[in-house]
Amino acid sequence: METLQQLTNRQVEALRVIGARQSPTRGASLKEIASGLRVRSPSALAHLGPLEELGLISRFRGKSRLTDKGGRTLQEYLRHHRVAETLFGNLGLGPEATCAAAHEIDLAISHRTVDEICRAQQHPAACPHGEPISPCRTSEFGHGVVRAHHTH
Repeated sequence: METLQQLTNRQVEALRVIGARQSPTRGASLKEIASGLRVRSPSALAHLGPLEELGLISRFRGKSRLTDKGGRTLQEYLRHHRVAETLFGNLGLGPEATCAAAHEIDLAISHRTVDEICRAQQHPAACPHGEPISPCRTSEFGHGVVRAHHTH
């Protein structure tokens, strides 16, 4: 199971809040995370333990930061969400409805499935909200996309 598929929507939101609130010199405080999640500190803290166990965040002196793995996982989530939004947009849903529908599936689908959806949509550059969609990690025919396991 992929790391992303092990997370809840609230844990992904915690990653987003930490990523937005951390700076190069300091992590996000529990108070900042709780505020960003619109919950009390004990509820926010309950989301941080599993994220730390999965190696997605590190905590030091009450501050939380995304690890490299956490940053990659957050980027993977954004790709899943934006590809799903684009799919639903192509089916005729409006921008707000595409986001709601994407939230229903974005954590459940694998990277491979997201790549297949992306290819079927001819590699959209942006979601319905104008946010960029990163390229596919793999390609059936290798047409101009990055391969996940290719090394130089």
